[in-house]
Amino acid sequence: MKFKKLSFYLEDLDKTASRICITEILASLFKESKANEIDKVVYLLLGTLAPNYRRVVFNVAERMMLQVAAKAYNKDLNFVKEDYKKRGDIGDVVYSLAKKSKGKSEKLLSVTEIYESLLKVAQDEGEGSQERKVSKLAELLSILDPMSAKYVARIPVGKLRLGFSDKTVLDGLSWMERGDKSGKDKLDKAYHVLPDVGLLAKGVKEKGIEKATENITPQVGVPVLPMLAQRLKKPSEMIEKMGKVAVEPKLDGLRIQIHHKKGKDGFTKVYTRNLNETSWMFPELKEIGKFIKAKEVILDTEAIGVDEERQKLANFQATMTRRRKHEIDEYQTKVPIKFFVFDILCKNGKDCMDGDYRKRRSILEKTVKRGKLFEVVDYTITDNPEEIIKLNTKWRKEGLEGIVVKRVDSGYVPGRTGWRWVKMKEAQEAEGKLADTLDCIIMGYSVGKGRRAGFGIGQFLAGIIDKGKVKTITKVGTGLTDEQFSTLIKKLNKLVTDKKPKEYDVHKDYEPDYWVEPKVVVEIAADELTKSPRHTSGMALRFPRLVKFREDKSLKQITTKKEIIKLFSIQ
Repeated sequence: MKFKKLSFYLEDLDKTASRICITEILASLFKESKANEIDKVVYLLLGTLAPNYRRVVFNVAERMMLQVAAKAYNKDLNFVKEDYKKRGDIGDVVYSLAKKSKGKSEKLLSVTEIYESLLKVAQDEGEGSQERKVSKLAELLSILDPMSAKYVARIPVGKLRLGFSDKTVLDGLSWMERGDKSGKDKLDKAYHVLPDVGLLAKGVKEKGIEKATENITPQVGVPVLPMLAQRLKKPSEMIEKMGKVAVEPKLDGLRIQIHHKKGKDGFTKVYTRNLNETSWMFPELKEIGKFIKAKEVILDTEAIGVDEERQKLANFQATMTRRRKHEIDEYQTKVPIKFFVFDILCKNGKDCMDGDYRKRRSILEKTVKRGKLFEVVDYTITDNPEEIIKLNTKWRKEGLEGIVVKRVDSGYVPGRTGWRWVKMKEAQEAEGKLADTLDCIIMGYSVGKGRRAGFGIGQFLAGIIDKGKVKTITKVGTGLTDEQFSTLIKKLNKLVTDKKPKEYDVHKDYEPDYWVEPKVVVEIAADELTKSPRHTSGMALRFPRLVKFREDKSLKQITTKKEIIKLFSIQ
């Protein structure tokens, strides 16, 4: 397929808001794509070159792309900057310049050729790489037709944003083969274990949905989507819905998956819950071999900083200082990490996910050696609600968040499905408080009045996700310290965008002074959920307050409308 044809599909998708229409357009595109190119088509549609866990990044800022545009079309950089100020979109700037360019020799490059050219740019590192990236991208844009150039220019700076994600692509693959979403469940299940939507698309194109999704098992080095906990307010309901359960302490750390393989081709990799590889955060894992009795293994853990002076676990924010890429050795000394292991997904090539809780725990006990670096999380099996309450009180007194209750006859099922895992936190014992916190995305912010105006931000608009759309649920302007306001405005200033992101659904009464890209996740507590005629989620939070920034989460992990409805029903 020529990229020019793909660019017209991109234009259609860019103008389409309806989820079902987007799905139908994707199905049509996938039908036209060949098996040897559909993976590249999918990656480019998502504005990337590979799944998150492969860490293929461009490291190209918008100001750098302005230099690319100036060089590609032989224009003064200041002229390009001024045009960008007016248009607010690098793709529109490039489209305009390309249309006005005279004597240009356009080339009809294929999707594969464009993909490979962009991959070379992303992989170019080291001294002088920035200048080489500018030259390579300028050369590429200069030979493309205006529409193709428009969309190619948006990809390296992460501005493609067509309003859909991996899950919509899976819908499109089902629609391509069956004309409906009947294949989505099989595709979802495969994607949860092998979260590479390009690879799945290639398999479906070559073999069909049935064969492409069978016998998918966890692979060391490829992150599995984590299993997540739901919410129930009363221990009696937990026993009623789940039967016999295992009760574990709820730890306030960084949820990570550890993938370890021994031998000359061995490695140790760490993935966060949003599938980003962050192995560099944990240099102490070079000692992992002393604690693991297996040739290869995938472990589900909570990484927590340890306050050695006070002999207690550090809080979440202290643990998150490890995200600083610079001076990691210094932070390793300041905030030593301990890994609390609570599940095992794979051992020596054998899939452990289908085994029930007891079986996985038995394997885990034989695999991980407790010590300075590793601890296996305690658990108690019970079918007594009173015992659950006692354990929650006990672990909260020890400074932990609460408990996680797990059905003992359940396998490890990625995502938040069925009553398999349920969390119980401090708020559930406080009358009038919401049963759990919410993970929301910041959609925009307003300057505000008085003292807070000095920070440049007075309140922010927060939303949850509902069928691919980000819908508002609250504005937050209280409960933040001066330091938090200062930190927040620095984060948001880098994400300001002139246009409201396509996936945002906002009532005109709640439009902020500034829109921001959906990158900053915050954990919010509240006293109550109420119905709202103006918040587009249909719900509002009463007395919302910021708990903390969730740098370990992305848009894909925020609270859903479905979860909000459950929370509303149990408050």
